[in-house]
Amino acid sequence: MTTVLKQLHASPRNHRYILTVTVIILILFVWSLASVNLQDMNQSGFKIALNILKGITHPDLDLLFNVSKQSILYLLVQTAAIAFLGTIVGAILSIPLAFLAASNIVPKPISWLTRLLLIVIRTIPALVYGLMFIRVSGPGPFAGVLTVGLTSIGMLAKLYVDAIEELDTRVLESMTSIGCSTLEKIRYGIFPQLLSIFLSVTIYRFDMNMREASILGLVGAGGIGAPLIFAMNGYKWSQVGSILIGLVILILIIEWMSNRIRAKLING
Repeated sequence: MTTVLKQLHASPRNHRYILTVTVIILILFVWSLASVNLQDMNQSGFKIALNILKGITHPDLDLLFNVSKQSILYLLVQTAAIAFLGTIVGAILSIPLAFLAASNIVPKPISWLTRLLLIVIRTIPALVYGLMFIRVSGPGPFAGVLTVGLTSIGMLAKLYVDAIEELDTRVLESMTSIGCSTLEKIRYGIFPQLLSIFLSVTIYRFDMNMREASILGLVGAGGIGAPLIFAMNGYKWSQVGSILIGLVILILIIEWMSNRIRAKLING
């Protein structure tokens, strides 16, 4: 007990470091508060918020349960399709980039350049990519798929790299010792270790892409975002309520399914 107390008293004191970090955080917090502007929260703003709540409680049921191309159901399916295809495109493109960025697979200069490319991809917001692809392919769901796919690469490749760098190399060494070829080592040594992790990360990204796909409609990249902003600008609160209800239900269903699938993958 005496030895433990001596070691405790002999441990370095970090009071100055903790105080410095606390002061920096407080300064940043106070500085951030300067950007908060409450002057725009007037009576009109509260009225709009109440109208949105009223629209949710009194939705346009015909728009919600209709099966035409202008219905909520069709637009939600389109949004889910944009998120799904974009996630698949991003996952496929992320795999070779992840192996090129893994420092235990390729030389460090190549790894650093690939990581720099992934950082650049992650720094640009999805809406900016959406505006760029609309200029290239025109407005519509295809621009949304390209946008979701490109924005997915930055996150997926980074998490794939973490999984690749944590590979159990002893398995590969033992396979090399018995004369396995490169394809056999990939098929039986690397692929089984990475499959469940890659699928789990991809499903998680699909869950995130559902939210991004719904926002991309604001810039004309397909999905349900454009009808939502048009309904709000036209003060059609019952339509706004229908769109929000459908969007919330869809996201909850996809999140529930993705959590169950990811749990089964993680738990084997």
